[in-house]
Amino acid sequence: MKISCPIILSLVLTLAAADVCAREYDRKDALQLSQSVLGEPIANPTLRDTDGRTFNLASLRGKPLVISMIYTSCHHVCPTITKNLGSAVDIAHEALGEDSFSVITVGFDWAVDTPNRMRLYASERNIDVPGWHFLAGDSISIGELSRSLGFQFFPSAKGFDHLTQTTVINADGIVYRQIYGVDIEPTSFVEPLKELVFDTPRDASLVDHWVDTFKLFCTVYDPNSGRYKFDYSIAMTIFVGVLCLGAIFSFIILEWRRST
Repeated sequence: MKISCPIILSLVLTLAAADVCAREYDRKDALQLSQSVLGEPIANPTLRDTDGRTFNLASLRGKPLVISMIYTSCHHVCPTITKNLGSAVDIAHEALGEDSFSVITVGFDWAVDTPNRMRLYASERNIDVPGWHFLAGDSISIGELSRSLGFQFFPSAKGFDHLTQTTVINADGIVYRQIYGVDIEPTSFVEPLKELVFDTPRDASLVDHWVDTFKLFCTVYDPNSGRYKFDYSIAMTIFVGVLCLGAIFSFIILEWRRST
């Protein structure tokens, strides 16, 4: 059987392109880049919401932000990431409050992931959560945002190669934590958010500081239910410990006064 030159050339080019993509995406390098942006500020590119209106990421400052980058033509991994993120967000809302943090899902395949496609993507996943925004961008804005998140993506035969990465941003717009994997464990997601939500501002009162400290240590994960709960036994232990320390301190002061 004879094979024509055009067919051979097409096969060679296809294999060469596949080899280039394989060399471009190296998971170890991608992971290193992802970790390198910890402690760095995220970009504030011009994005658009599902109604096509301009969306400013700076408008979400003041509380933690979770960012997930997907592409809507993905039929397996990205939808699963979003579904699992939805479950983790639900658990975090129960533990921390519905208004305690924001979430954005951004379509990085900018030529395809239009505002309308992002609306359809959210609808198909039954995502209708207050504070969760589905956003689109252009080549420049997506490039700026992905670089600041340490997020790489490369075209491949199956669509795109990229890390399954969820990024947690603090209230000041600084990258705080990277979460990896399709299966998002509740503790890996909620714990960094809990740290940020209960991180009392410096200008807060002493009472607010103590209340948030109690919440930080006493809001714990229950593996039996798969949810978070406020453990009153820990709160009582801390309270009794504080009373004991106070009693010991008072005793020392009284003894010192008697001896002087």
